[in-house]
Amino acid sequence: MATDFFDMIDRENQAAAKSEGRRDRAFATEAIHAGYDPADEQGALSAPVHFSSTFTTQTAETLGARFAGEEGGHIYSRISNPTVDLLERRIAVLEGAEAALGTGSGMGAISAALWTLLSPGDELVADKTLYGCTYALLHEGLAKFGIVVRHVDLTDLDALAAAIGPKTRAVYFETPANPNMRIVDIEAVSSLARGGGALTIVDNTYATPYLTRPISFGADLVVHSATKYLGGHGDVVAGIVAGSAELIGEIRMKGLKDMTGAVMNPLAAMLVMRGLKTLPLRMERHSHSAGIVARWLDAHPAVDTVFYPGLENDPGHAVAKRQMADFGGMVAFELKGGMGAGMDLIRRVELIHCAVSLGNAETLIQHPASMTHSTYAPEARALHGISEGLVRLSVGLEAPEDILADLDAALA
Repeated sequence: MATDFFDMIDRENQAAAKSEGRRDRAFATEAIHAGYDPADEQGALSAPVHFSSTFTTQTAETLGARFAGEEGGHIYSRISNPTVDLLERRIAVLEGAEAALGTGSGMGAISAALWTLLSPGDELVADKTLYGCTYALLHEGLAKFGIVVRHVDLTDLDALAAAIGPKTRAVYFETPANPNMRIVDIEAVSSLARGGGALTIVDNTYATPYLTRPISFGADLVVHSATKYLGGHGDVVAGIVAGSAELIGEIRMKGLKDMTGAVMNPLAAMLVMRGLKTLPLRMERHSHSAGIVARWLDAHPAVDTVFYPGLENDPGHAVAKRQMADFGGMVAFELKGGMGAGMDLIRRVELIHCAVSLGNAETLIQHPASMTHSTYAPEARALHGISEGLVRLSVGLEAPEDILADLDAALA
């Protein structure tokens, strides 16, 4: 399956390369080289980090032309920065997008995009399962300013079609979804949204562009918490938005510059670029180990249900096979003992760390109801598919046999 998927990506890259008059390069190559030539920076193999907050010009006319968008060039690092610009260009290549925008966090990326695109009276259709802070933004932020948020089970296309109306501006979802790994059909949802005159926005944090490229399936915008797999080392907080040059330009000048100020600093851009260089290798290892862990948990007598799209009995398996090169490093599961058993498991693990993030080299475990999704009221968690006993596991890069040994001892 993965071979067929990457063949498709290679064909897309080849078409882009032909139009640009260059030889096709594979994803792993672009993740290291896209957008940078050491000859442009005195031979520096690693791109320099530009810490300057402001940039000078020789004349007022030049600076005025840049402000007017008539001439390229940097003005002020709240708008653009050479180091961040390199990361943006590299991400755009990897996502198959025209342009990308770096932000100070994943929530900065989501906020900048939504505040730009939505106005009072607009409607946003969102999947029923979302990251807790995204849910809070929709209900504690957008809703207070007259934006109507409608939650729909986006695996039910009839329900989505019924929810899209003349005021629907965008459809928003994650796939796989945080924390319960629900899979949404990007192509089907994007087609319905487009038919209703709405944009499709996909949070691609769990999958990364190495496993899924939402734009190739019809999505208009892709957002990431680059803190997670793109950075990959647990040492940076950053976000990404990718899409058409027109939409990204609008988000840069409105949502980022004027509304949120959620600017990515150049050191963060450098750390994310460092992570990108090993992204293919890491995602292959994360996916391989997560598959082993998921199958082991699925057979364990203490486990009630495992949520992992790589399992053939998972409800999203067929869709995931169509739109993912592999199934990623995230696993969720329910223990038969409910919340008490889940909390006890987290107390008992030793190698695995209790932490709220994901995508690190280290395996991390957390309890969504008391941690990342505590912003939901209990009845809202039940409605949105987040049970009290759900446990989320970010499978790291350790030897899978050591991860299993830790889980086995903790579940004994």
